Amino acid sequence: MKVNHPRQYTVQKGDTLWDIASLFLNDPWFWPEIWYQNPQVANPHLIFPGDILTLIYVDGQPRIVASKPGQARPTGTSVVSDGTGPLPVVKLSPSIRTEEIEASVDTIPGDAIRQFLSKPRVITKQEFKDAPYILGSDDQHLILGQGNAVYVRGELDKERVRYTVVREGEALVDPETKKVLGYEAIYAGEALIRTYGDPAVGELTFTEREVLYGDRLLPTDKSKIDNLYFPRLPDSDIEGRIIHLPDALFGIAKLQVAVINRGTREGLESGNLLAIYTKGMRIRDHYSRGQQVDLDLPDSRSGLMMIFRTFDHVSYGLVLESSRVIHENDMVKTPK
Repeated sequence: MKVNHPRQYTVQKGDTLWDIASLFLNDPWFWPEIWYQNPQVANPHLIFPGDILTLIYVDGQPRIVASKPGQARPTGTSVVSDGTGPLPVVKLSPSIRTEEIEASVDTIPGDAIRQFLSKPRVITKQEFKDAPYILGSDDQHLILGQGNAVYVRGELDKERVRYTVVREGEALVDPETKKVLGYEAIYAGEALIRTYGDPAVGELTFTEREVLYGDRLLPTDKSKIDNLYFPRLPDSDIEGRIIHLPDALFGIAKLQVAVINRGTREGLESGNLLAIYTKGMRIRDHYSRGQQVDLDLPDSRSGLMMIFRTFDHVSYGLVLESSRVIHENDMVKTPK
């Protein structure tokens, strides 16, 4: 628990569960261990704006319990104190269960990663070559946009009519092995197949950027963030590096996205937390006795990220905390 943690907190609109956990805990990922599911409310695993969170003690262990405005809150005193006076113990009075009509708070800021849940994607060179492609358009324009009819060649699934239009992006290279881990498929838009044939006829129903001849069609990915899980430590020790910054040229900070060179093959899952480290500089000691020596300064922790999308060899992570600018080639490790 943080030394200056609040005794009670009223959840505000815009709060995330991670923000709330950070008010009480030095290591917010321990939140599930202190969360007390109040049996007096519906959906006790969810937190809503307006809920009142109270620190209590159960069998000598700290717990956070939620109550509604006007609802009986925990009363009484415990034999355990933090030095500022007695803390309440659990004593919940019977009350009517209430159904929530307002959305619960997000675990993390969903808006920061929503665009990365289906775009971009990571595919192999062969997958890109084998994907159906845009051959031309009805008006022969070289740059296409929403509403344009397009001709498509390649193997299409006749059970599917909606596709995502992508363009081959940069190779994602492991800085340690120099191996290509995949290629970023840059999102361009959405297409609807109207008529199957050779070529098939389709329509661009949405475009985020210009669509060009040769762009590929991939099955639309309906991945979404599960707002019910809470960030947690990986089951194994992970060590890797940041290999790509999708929405930045130089560096990133809190609530921006990074790609790392570790994925499901190494046991990573959505929700896993990784600490970010900046490599220590090499300096020359001019003051040692005798010959001058070069020394590597210790690596310094610069942030914390949560993995939200995984592939075989790479993963996308959202930076939850940052104390300095985070760059490509920074290290990521299981927090200790």
